[in-house]
Amino acid sequence: MSLLKTFIDHFTRRDRAALGGGPEAIKKQVAQGKLLARDRIKAILDPGSFHEYDLFVEHKCSDFGMEKKQLPGDGVITGTGTILGHPVAIFAQDFTVAGGSLGLAHARKITKIMDHAMKLGIPLIGINDSGGARIQEGVNSLAGYGEIFFRNTMASGVIPQISIVLGPCAGGAVYSPALTDFVFVVDKISKMFITGPEVIKTVLGEEISMEDLGGARVQSEISGNAHFYAKSEAECFEQVKRLVTFIPWNNRKKADSFPPRFPKAGFDIGAIIPAKASQPYDVRDVIRAICDDSDFMEIQALWAANMTIGFARLEGHTVGIVANQPLVLAGVLDVDSSDKAARFIRFCDAFNIPLVTFVDLPGYLPGVDQEHAGVIRHGAKILYAYSEATVPKITVILRKAYGGGYIAMCSRHLGADFVFAWPTAEIAVMGPEGAANIIFKGEIAAAKDPEALRKQKVQEYAEKFASPYVAAANGHVDAVIAPQETRDFLVHAIEVSVEKNEHRPAKKHGVPPF
Repeated sequence: MSLLKTFIDHFTRRDRAALGGGPEAIKKQVAQGKLLARDRIKAILDPGSFHEYDLFVEHKCSDFGMEKKQLPGDGVITGTGTILGHPVAIFAQDFTVAGGSLGLAHARKITKIMDHAMKLGIPLIGINDSGGARIQEGVNSLAGYGEIFFRNTMASGVIPQISIVLGPCAGGAVYSPALTDFVFVVDKISKMFITGPEVIKTVLGEEISMEDLGGARVQSEISGNAHFYAKSEAECFEQVKRLVTFIPWNNRKKADSFPPRFPKAGFDIGAIIPAKASQPYDVRDVIRAICDDSDFMEIQALWAANMTIGFARLEGHTVGIVANQPLVLAGVLDVDSSDKAARFIRFCDAFNIPLVTFVDLPGYLPGVDQEHAGVIRHGAKILYAYSEATVPKITVILRKAYGGGYIAMCSRHLGADFVFAWPTAEIAVMGPEGAANIIFKGEIAAAKDPEALRKQKVQEYAEKFASPYVAAANGHVDAVIAPQETRDFLVHAIEVSVEKNEHRPAKKHGVPPF
């Protein structure tokens, strides 16, 4: 064969493989409002930066007529590219090829690019769009999933792992996204579930739609499996690109610094908290009044909304924000909000991102439902996560900090490096009203004017025990600051903590209350 024919044959093979499942399968994918796998990769990466590997990998299955089936790329596209000039590893399952089903060759393409990402110290992005295990390959498909899960676990805390679910992700397949750091879903397109509607109908006799079972909204709002929710694939890809600007490329680095910017005008930080302690406010207004350009990227905004988490910048440096949200359940800690915060704290600690905590809560949520749901076990996760974290930890007590909630929200006693309090802070075992009603119950009942005495005792307790100056006098608070001073104190705390080095007892690993 001449050299020219060799090259022609090469390009013919490459173009044929790049067509995926062919015109009919492509038409079906587009009809569902879904982009093709290669188009998804191109939309995420910098133009012209994608380099594909293992395009010509073929399956070795010969059962059930599989030896006659040619599956281009075995249903998954893998390679490397860049986002904003930084390298990433990426794979995208191709639903046009055998429904994106996972066989052994398919799985090994994925594990190979995962191994590359680990060795090179670059983030891994996985686009999931698959009908699940390729049943013709039997246990080999299950083996493939197991090899992926193992690598997800080995990569955890070493490189950022991002999962984008853009189609079905069913059965064992959902556990890989669940093991990664961030999961993105798109309305009407993403589906995640262990057991499909057909099986549920057969076993339980219940009718349920795929959307109601495991659609994007369900995973974002009810189960908490998804971290980011988008209305379209284009919006989702912009979210991914924004996220990677906040995080480092591996656990040996810090996130890129950006030029410092002041918060946008329009946020009067001193007027955000209402005068009446029982009135709610949006803690995100406090965050935006402090961070660079008022740019706050919230994570899991729809789930456990009594806890607000996300990324922001202070003087150009990325920080992880953990904050009670008084707009929802008064910002209490419960089963879900504890899980939400604890996982985020551990991510920030693994990737050298300082933690800033804003405190305003009456404590843990009481009630039979919470006790039976394991609030003790789940609540302990946030205690463990903060205590374990060795990155700079800075806490600002805005208003209420009662009981176990005060301790849990990165108090001095859990290793906070700096604790600041606003003059509006109330730090006590419980709220002044409840405490006064218990401590002075007899006196109040015997008084000629019980209500007047009760108000007097509430004020007395507040001044003697709940005042931030009492905590400051005991060294539990480093400084009582005006709201307008908060950004300056936080920026300085971050700057002086740059070289923080904290040693812990030697051990294989701790045993958190999973």
